[in-house]
Amino acid sequence: MKTYLSWKKQILTDFSSENICTSYADGFVFTRRGKGEMDQTRSVRIDLAKFELSSENRRVLKKTDEIALVTIPLPYLDYHWSIGKLAKDFYTTKFGNGTFSANKVKEVVTDADNSNFNLLFKYTHNEEAIGYSICYTNKDILHYSYPFYELTNVSQFTNIGIGMMTKAIVWAKDNGKKYVYLGSAQRPTDTYKFQFSGAEWFDGERWNSNVDELKKILSV
Repeated sequence: MKTYLSWKKQILTDFSSENICTSYADGFVFTRRGKGEMDQTRSVRIDLAKFELSSENRRVLKKTDEIALVTIPLPYLDYHWSIGKLAKDFYTTKFGNGTFSANKVKEVVTDADNSNFNLLFKYTHNEEAIGYSICYTNKDILHYSYPFYELTNVSQFTNIGIGMMTKAIVWAKDNGKKYVYLGSAQRPTDTYKFQFSGAEWFDGERWNSNVDELKKILSV
């Protein structure tokens, strides 16, 4: 099972956008454990003032241009059990049994009293859902979190995971956000998040754009 790097924990009681943005700027991110619960971690974010699509980003978007992004406010009133099954199957395959249960997915997506997240990205092909990401957003930030997608029926989209993330970043830029938070950097493979210009990581004290330093930390 996937373990999550957490230096500190806190529980928010002030849910103003300003307070939430301050917490994210201090390396904290919302979790799925309960309302207001946040972990301080080696967070990764994109400074959208510095973000421009690279040739590689454009290549990914071209390969996934048949995938459309649809935004759904949470709580999701038209929730269907297939969403929870898709998430459970994805996270079990990627990280092992018990990583993200279908019941927990339903709670996070439908129960505002117990969830920190307020936006669902739905990714469709020919109007059929093939992936989702459970997100938090306000006027300044987007936290792109808990992405999951079809692992067996989308063989034509070899870049679906990074394509979903790229589309989310473009959406945030187009909608006037200042930062996109992309989770944490815990494993050597997490450096893929740095293929986006404006990427930086929280080192416990400040935001750092030195990717070579991060690679050394992750290789230990």
